[in-house]
Parts: sequence; structure tokens; C-alpha cells
Amino acid sequence: MIADDAVLLREGLVRLLVESGHDVVAAVGDGPSLVTSVLEHKPDISIVDVRMPPSHTDEGLRAAVEARGKVPGTPVLVLSQYVEVSYADDLLADGKGGIGYLLKDRVSDVADFLDGLARVAGGGTVLDPEVVAQLFARRRRGDPLRSLTAREREVLGLMAEGRSNTAIARHLVVTEGAVEKHVRNIFTKLDLPPDDEQHRRVLAVLAYLKG
Repeated sequence: MIADDAVLLREGLVRLLVESGHDVVAAVGDGPSLVTSVLEHKPDISIVDVRMPPSHTDEGLRAAVEARGKVPGTPVLVLSQYVEVSYADDLLADGKGGIGYLLKDRVSDVADFLDGLARVAGGGTVLDPEVVAQLFARRRRGDPLRSLTAREREVLGLMAEGRSNTAIARHLVVTEGAVEKHVRNIFTKLDLPPDDEQHRRVLAVLAYLKG
């Protein structure tokens, strides 16, 4: 489901997704229609613009939060022209994952966009590097991540961007085995017991972002 008041962008996303083999069950241009569509179709994921009519402030975000309240855990990928940290906070508040927040001018690589879409639909968390940077910059002193090493924080930050262990290893120019060791250490230090790997990654990312 797509919610964006910019007709050209909305129709462009519809075409891109359909050509990539996805079904678009609804394409709307305002917040109330977003909520209605989520309740009616219960889509695998909703792509939402933050600013929509009538005030073009935060209608899309508020509608997405409302939709997740009525259909708990419904995956949402927010596309925005600006970094609005409070918006990310509101979406992350329920701790369920299935959240993405990307800046529109970063969505230029179709393969990366579709990969992020799939990760969010699967319950993961995919955030634009600039969103991660701003969330990290305002962390409180004494946060739960103080026991992590600088490298472990770096790995966790890349996890927050939705990168796989392989992609993290490539970015840091280290072996995948080294990344796996850092990830295990992160889970241990954040007291995340053995569980589904994806679930623990989401919990670790949420701890990183919500401190």
C-alpha cells in the first residue's frame, strides 16, 4: 500500500513495484485513506510519505502510527525529504520492528530500495544513515550501550541501516566471521538471549535507537 500526495511519485512507485512482481492493493494521497486502506487490506507493507494534506506537516506519520495501533505490527516504510527524529521515535515506540525510514533523495538505487522494502516487510528495521546519525547524537549519558566497544557500536549502527553481516563486512573491510563475532558480543552485552536471529537483530537495533 502506498500513501503519498505527490501523484507522480506515487504512480512511479506503483509502476516500480508492479514491475518488480509486487501487488499494490491501494495507492492513496492522504492520512485517513492510509488508515482505511491498512484496515481493509492489511498489506504486507505500507510506504508512507510523512507530509500530506491538509497541513503538509505530519499527517502521514500520525496516520501510520494510528494504523499500527489498530493493526499491531503492520510494517511501515516512511519516505521523507527531511530527518524528523521525533517521527522515528513515534514509530519505534511499540518495539515491534517492521519499521523503515528513508530520505527520498537516497532512494536512487532500485535494488537497495527493494531490499530495504523486503527487510521491513519481514519485520526488520531499515533506517537512513542520516536518521541513525541524528538519533545517536542525542543519546543520553549512561545509556545501555555504554558497554559496547567503538567497533561494536559501529556494527550496530550499520545493522540499524538494515545491512546484512555480509554487507557490514564489505563496508568495514573485515571478514564476515569478524562481524559475526561482533554481533554475538552485542547480543551478549545487551542481554539478548538465544532466539531467532532476525528478532534479536531488531531488538538490538531498537535498544540502539531508543536510548
